[in-house]
Amino acid sequence: MKESNENVMKRDAIDFERMKIGRLFRKLFIPTVLGMLFSSLFIVTDGIFVGKGIGSEALAAINMVCPLWLLGSGIGLMFGVGGSVVASIQLSKGKLKVARINMSQAFVCCFILMTVLSFLCVIHAETIVGLMGCSDSLFDNAVVYLRWFMPFMPTNVLLSMGLFFLRVDGSPKMAMACNVIASIANAILDYLFILVFQWGLRGAAIASSLGSVIGAIMVLWYIFDKRHKLSFYPIKLSSHSMILMYRNVRYMIRLGFSAFLCELALGMMMLLGNITFLKYLNSDGVAAFSVACYLIPIMFMVYEAIAQSAQPIISYNHGLNIRQRVIKAFGLSVGLALICGIVFALMLTIGNNIVVSLFIDADEYAFILATRGLPYFSIGLIPFAFNIVVTGYYQSVDRAKPATIITLLRGFILLYLSFHFVPEWFGEKGIWLSVAVAEGLTMIYIIARSLLGRRYFKRG
Repeated sequence: MKESNENVMKRDAIDFERMKIGRLFRKLFIPTVLGMLFSSLFIVTDGIFVGKGIGSEALAAINMVCPLWLLGSGIGLMFGVGGSVVASIQLSKGKLKVARINMSQAFVCCFILMTVLSFLCVIHAETIVGLMGCSDSLFDNAVVYLRWFMPFMPTNVLLSMGLFFLRVDGSPKMAMACNVIASIANAILDYLFILVFQWGLRGAAIASSLGSVIGAIMVLWYIFDKRHKLSFYPIKLSSHSMILMYRNVRYMIRLGFSAFLCELALGMMMLLGNITFLKYLNSDGVAAFSVACYLIPIMFMVYEAIAQSAQPIISYNHGLNIRQRVIKAFGLSVGLALICGIVFALMLTIGNNIVVSLFIDADEYAFILATRGLPYFSIGLIPFAFNIVVTGYYQSVDRAKPATIITLLRGFILLYLSFHFVPEWFGEKGIWLSVAVAEGLTMIYIIARSLLGRRYFKRG
């Protein structure tokens, strides 16, 4: 006799409804942050091996096409956040089959979309690299990296998206393992392909791709195991099922759109930064900026780990209308994010020389530019932490509109204005301060919005 949904839920080790918030958050956060740190090391390892094994020009070339990688990651985040929020709410209501269907629809649609996008990027590689403002000196290397990396983007996206569902399923340690093993494989392959085989940027791209393939296989192995709560449910091809899937996917996209924009904002930061640094400081400036671009995913993933650890707690209890637990989880995530932001800012300010030396040799001009600029760049890491966690909260409680507004402000509107005006006012320092200005103004907007909202409700 089959187990009821209720019995399956009871068997789960993580109780989102009754477990103390602090303990529940720790159970989710520790494996999540460890997994995401390894995921960020995935990126950083590439940077170190490329910078030391090939040179700063290769670093700059990768940085020119990195926004495309972030576009793919953003799509994975969109379906991961949207699908996992829906699944969390459905699980809180005991609708196990519906949660499985939602997850399966997210996987199938995301994979198809990324396969099409990857194909288009490969066949139009030269045109795309040209549109991204790549200089002649970096063009060929950028095209090589793009052509070897993009065919594997669907598996990279499956990995990043799948981790959300593993955490919702109560398996944060398995999610961590997927990231850890993928990162270790990437590091080993980087060493072999770049230093031993001397494959250059082609080797760096293949190493990253194969690492993500390994992680994606682990995710797929998990979700196809029927013993798990959130296991894959076959998609029906009837017209009625297709209509329902269209509605469900549209809803997931709406919920996760701000997460997509958040990742795309990182890509926009890199794109605008590359163009601005190239304008003022040439390719050495882009190489220097690439150090910050390799570091920012570490901070971003720590902040995301905080937001994602709080997400199933907030979404589940929001579905049950237990407001006190929602507020407590949110407050805990904001406090932790701000502490992490302060620590990161101090590390990049005090240890800037050590950090830059990991990527660029001290005798290169890019080294001087990076060590000089990182302390200014680090100022933005504190408001950045706050903004990411607040955005995650709005996503978790099904308030897509404010999450989207915040992301559009910090990642596009204010960022564009900052990169346009701040360097003109403050010169080289202004280029590095542009991100901090955009994030700081967004933080002020969020706080002002919150205070005005409270005043309005008190009057009411």
